Amino acid sequence: MKTAKIQLVDGPVVKALGMKDFQVREMVVVGEKKLIGEVVSIDGDLGTIQVYEETEGLKRDEEIISTGSPLSVKLGPGMVSNIFDGIQRPLSKIEAEHGNFMPEGIGLISLDEEKKWDVTFTVEKGDHVHQGQIFGTVPETVTITHRLLIPVGLEGEIISRVDPGSYTIEDVLMEVQSEDGKVHEVKMAQDWPVRVPRPAAKRKATNQILITGQRILDVFFPIAKGGTTAVPGGFGTGKTMTQHQIAKYCDADLIIYIGCGERGNEMTEVLEDFPNLVDPNTGKSLMDRTILIANTSNMPVAAREASIYTGVTMAEYFRDQGYDVALMADSTSRWAEALREISGRLEEMPAEEGYPAYLPSRIAGFYERGGSVKALSGEDGSVTLIGAVSPAGGDFSEPVTENTKRFVNVFLALDKNLAYARHYPAIHWLTSYSQYLNQLREYYELALDGDLVGLRDKAMDLLHQEAKLNEIVLLVGEEVLPDDQRLVLSICHVLKVGFLQQNAFHSIDCFVPLTKQYQMLSTIDHLYEAGKEAVANHIPIGVVKNQDLYSKVIGMKYNIANDDDRAFVDLNNEITNFYQDLIKEYRG
Repeated sequence: MKTAKIQLVDGPVVKALGMKDFQVREMVVVGEKKLIGEVVSIDGDLGTIQVYEETEGLKRDEEIISTGSPLSVKLGPGMVSNIFDGIQRPLSKIEAEHGNFMPEGIGLISLDEEKKWDVTFTVEKGDHVHQGQIFGTVPETVTITHRLLIPVGLEGEIISRVDPGSYTIEDVLMEVQSEDGKVHEVKMAQDWPVRVPRPAAKRKATNQILITGQRILDVFFPIAKGGTTAVPGGFGTGKTMTQHQIAKYCDADLIIYIGCGERGNEMTEVLEDFPNLVDPNTGKSLMDRTILIANTSNMPVAAREASIYTGVTMAEYFRDQGYDVALMADSTSRWAEALREISGRLEEMPAEEGYPAYLPSRIAGFYERGGSVKALSGEDGSVTLIGAVSPAGGDFSEPVTENTKRFVNVFLALDKNLAYARHYPAIHWLTSYSQYLNQLREYYELALDGDLVGLRDKAMDLLHQEAKLNEIVLLVGEEVLPDDQRLVLSICHVLKVGFLQQNAFHSIDCFVPLTKQYQMLSTIDHLYEAGKEAVANHIPIGVVKNQDLYSKVIGMKYNIANDDDRAFVDLNNEITNFYQDLIKEYRG
């Protein structure tokens, strides 16, 4: 057993002598309190350790003991519907045993090792198995069936197997003999180092949309399954709310929500809301397909840095089972700040705004772990990464936002002016973008009877025109504009209020299926084209902008049920008849 002695304690950073036989990234037990730590550097006999718990009370010359393995998570049944801290310690269990405050030195407990799970096997004794293969199933929740995987690196013949029944995650289910003659025990659970990406057989193109039920996302800035997304915004612009909406209503099989350095009240909202929410895709509780990782701003800063890797490792594990996983990180800025603090205590050379020079590579490494793959099991799975970014003062030119923008394909820029005007989601249509539109064009064509991408591009063109016209209006007023340009301003108002703005607390508007989104945008386009024809027939713009008709189009998001196709037919007929009658009246 390797041991060392503490020489210096500086916040979460501990320096120790006698560490020449240790390894970088090795997990260690620090001091008499038995705190969990990780070796981050070794220089001769002097080693540096970052500790994942509060270091107050540690003394010089206390012992540091090696565990012989890197920081890892235990992957197996019991993860779904659970709540963990940044290094996978179950918070509900800790609260039940120790109260509201986590004690020091409780060790690296993770999944429940006493609970029994019903195992059904898909392999028999004598079968040849390979790494990543599904060898059995466990009904973990009413929504998620946990598919048990042969550990990575193991291949051989099953020489023994237990009968189907109830077992704990530490019971030996099978013995596999590899080609070199060694016998390996296979259990339900397996350990995996969090900083090492899990392998896949093949990476695939991202050509399936992640349906969120949010119109500005699904139509204007779509997120692909296996895609990468940043949600930057200043204080109060709705980053957390936007992520909550995606987590609640997206059609991913599994949600992993990481509260990374955010305020405790925001995580409390998640913990209180999610168990009471009904999943629109399954009709069951949302927690039946959710894993929560809570590492709030008052928890140790080193564990905050690790929480991102803990979450993405869990996501990759379920991806390997053939599930589509959506991971929300709120927020990656707090994670970057943890990197900055630890880097400063390690006396590393600071780069821009004090962040370490390796910040871009760490951000890239995180987002690179997203993607759509053919897993080693032969199943298709994906990990969609959605990271909130909290730039100080809403300055998108600061290092975390700028570097994140380099490595993501969807950029949902939240605007404080929209938020202060109570326009939610406060995603600004002129500064946001999605690079998945062309890849998803075929998906839209198959899912809908119409050209949604063409409609979307036409609407975006109108919004760009409106931005330019508003500059003129601010100088000389709207009255000097020709009627066709005034019509553009009016239609863009309908588009912004009736389509881009969405009420998260309304029973109909909180989640909108893609077919209704298309019908709504088609109706607004029909209103514009009919109005444009009326203007071309020299009908005054004041008459063309009929307030009752415009109000009906804006109100369709509340007044037309999500499955009421007939109501859209009637509304479009009403628009057609109104303008045809108007043209006849003025021509006659």
